[in-house]
Amino acid sequence: MTAPSVPTAAPAPRARAAIAARTLRTDNWRKEPTITAAVLLSFVAYATWAAFKNADYYKPPYLSPFYSPCMASICGHARAGATVVHPPMVGLFGPWWAISPAIIVLIIPLGFRFTCYYYRKAYYRSIWRSPAACAVQEPHARYRGESKFPLIIQNAHRWFFYLGLLLNGILTYDAVEAFHFPSGWGHAGFGTLMLVVNAVLLWAYSLSCHACRHIIGGRLKHFSRHPVRFRLWGIVSKWNARHMEIAWVSLVFVALTDLYVRLVASGWVTDPRFF
Repeated sequence: MTAPSVPTAAPAPRARAAIAARTLRTDNWRKEPTITAAVLLSFVAYATWAAFKNADYYKPPYLSPFYSPCMASICGHARAGATVVHPPMVGLFGPWWAISPAIIVLIIPLGFRFTCYYYRKAYYRSIWRSPAACAVQEPHARYRGESKFPLIIQNAHRWFFYLGLLLNGILTYDAVEAFHFPSGWGHAGFGTLMLVVNAVLLWAYSLSCHACRHIIGGRLKHFSRHPVRFRLWGIVSKWNARHMEIAWVSLVFVALTDLYVRLVASGWVTDPRFF
């Protein structure tokens, strides 16, 4: 007969290693967040300057996307055939509008991108450093999430998405108007191409958005009962996989489009005509 076994005490838990370094990563993990921060801050700086410039944003038939829809009286005068060198200091909303109509217009696209799921990741890691990279210690003592002000504003993303679709429709109208030169319809220049590509990229950015994917296919328990929505959901899902690339290309291109219109309107560049 064997003696009953005596239970042994559990081994003491091993103390966690004290690592003083912020991370043990040896790769250049700072590169990506640094580039991201530089591009985002450069766009914000340029958009702010362009908005307060309040000039050189319209040259028939080209209108800068930063000022569309154009709520200044310069657009009405120019499209009526009058020659306007400088925008009038009074727009549709009285003398205070002389500050710049773009300040109000840019609220929609900037709000849409600022609350975008991808851009949250981009500027959280690059600017807010939460965290700056995987396995890299962040400087914040605690995580509050997006449940309190000001990050709770991120929940407005879907409403900015709806407004963004409306704005995309207006920019599409501007792209069509870019074929309407003072000499008549059916002409195109390099600016026409810029406005058309810009409208296409912004539609691609909106339709590849996570919110768009959720609106089309979210909360469906049986895809078989909704074949049309399932088909659209599959298409948007493929675009959504490229959302990051589309987001960056559309961001840079909308700034380049504004810059080109600005150079043409100020006389620095002569717009080449294709036909």
